[in-house]
Amino acid sequence: MKEAKSETVAGLKQKVQGRVVMPDDREYNEVRQIWNAMIDKKPAVIVQCANAKDAQMALRYAKENELDLSIRGAGHNIAGNSLCDGGLVVDFIRMNKVRVDAGKKKAYVEPGATLGDVDKACQASGLALPVGINSTTGIAGLTLGGGFGWLSRKYGMTIDSLTSVDMITAEGEAVHASSSENSDLFWAVRGGGGNFGIVTQFEFDLHNIGTEVFAGLLVFPYAQAKQVLAHYRDYILSTPVEFNAWVVMRKAPPLPFLAEDVHGQDVLVAAICYFGGAEEGEKLVAPMRTFGDPMGEHIGMAPYTAWQQAFDPLLTPGFRNYWKSHNFTELHDGLFSAMIDYAGKMPSPHCEIFIGVVAGKTNEVPADATAFSSRDMKFVMNVHGRWEAAADDDKCIGWSREFFKASAPYASGGAYVNFMTEEEASRVKAAYGVNYERLAQLKAKYDPLNTFRMNQNIKP
Repeated sequence: MKEAKSETVAGLKQKVQGRVVMPDDREYNEVRQIWNAMIDKKPAVIVQCANAKDAQMALRYAKENELDLSIRGAGHNIAGNSLCDGGLVVDFIRMNKVRVDAGKKKAYVEPGATLGDVDKACQASGLALPVGINSTTGIAGLTLGGGFGWLSRKYGMTIDSLTSVDMITAEGEAVHASSSENSDLFWAVRGGGGNFGIVTQFEFDLHNIGTEVFAGLLVFPYAQAKQVLAHYRDYILSTPVEFNAWVVMRKAPPLPFLAEDVHGQDVLVAAICYFGGAEEGEKLVAPMRTFGDPMGEHIGMAPYTAWQQAFDPLLTPGFRNYWKSHNFTELHDGLFSAMIDYAGKMPSPHCEIFIGVVAGKTNEVPADATAFSSRDMKFVMNVHGRWEAAADDDKCIGWSREFFKASAPYASGGAYVNFMTEEEASRVKAAYGVNYERLAQLKAKYDPLNTFRMNQNIKP
């Protein structure tokens, strides 16, 4: 580990209003923990910022001491890029405020906020932002990589509701970027994955959804997976964009509405969310019950914030995680065969394969309108390797990689950078597609020395 100079660390501590954590501090090991337990990096300095100026001071210190730099929002990034060995971490865990202007339908969000923080603040006025499905995910990383969830069919990706950012450039300059100010930088941060600076505040447009949704789970036997998946494919795109259903193959958790002998069995689960009333929602769900012979269901009106936390118990910190992901414009029988094959040999009871539908508003945005270019994707698939012990690393990573390879022939172009692991640098160009060259030029303009390289890196 590269040691930071003690006299300059003392100076840094005097300049920042937040907290500076060093390797010999008692809380160091706790502070450096992030969501994915596979990541075990040991930074030389962690600066827990109290404000944007602290982030400027931290950036300056890292450059003066020739330290690698990483940015941590909520620490949920699968690749572990929020930490760096022997470098400096700009940690926003203390900057998690969300301010909502209900009259203007705006949210102003600090980079340490989680999706749960955002949902809670917005729902006080019946408003929402299209975000992911795990409330402990950080808003910063999610947004910078694109962001999608239950609301994306209706309102697009998270970046499609982003209206401006306050950020710090590689030169340490505080700037505002929007469609009318530093517009090229604003274009780049909408999907550019943190390559262009340190965002210290996000401004979003919000959407009226009320406070309740018609949502829940429909569980089918694994033996019926092929017919259920085929019916799902034929049905889902015919539904209104207010309706969303994702399919998940995994071992059944001990859900109270399932018989005990189903717990631990291989199953296919349809996770359903409709932004409307129970009567119309019931009409949309009814055909799905005929896709197979459901083993159990729990569907009804629920608080949106509760639904947004429904999958948190399956995604708690402290587990080892390895993901692989593809985009799809259509779902082929060959993909279903690969899913069924590999779902039947999951190496851990915590592994899963899911397909989420994002077709709708997401597809109406031109590929070159934001840095995120995969606007033709109608479905996203993630193979989620998840397990407890390091001794199982090889078999769980191997299973994930093998399925990723088996499903590749049916995928469309592009990739979702938020689901990419650390060793996938070769996919970065493919992820940005037609936008990569422009991004590389903007990287050369705003970060020619590649100061912000702890990410799915776009080289200047």
